[in-house]
Amino acid sequence: MPFKYEKLFELLKQKGFSTYKIRKENLISQAALTKMKNGKGNIDTRTLERICKLLNCQPGDIMEYVDEDDTTENE
Repeated sequence: MPFKYEKLFELLKQKGFSTYKIRKENLISQAALTKMKNGKGNIDTRTLERICKLLNCQPGDIMEYVDEDDTTENE
């Protein structure tokens, strides 16, 4: 998947949101959290909107595009 979400998990940590709190308060679905952590599957734009609203940020603050072609060329 060409998107990485390390920025999201760092921002959540900085703002005091644990994954437990996120699941408990149903801020982001467990399925979406798992997809972002594992870098598998697609994330719905409504989920991205919810995250940005929750953290008062822009999409670029929570995810990074990584060109998959570049990673295979370096191997």
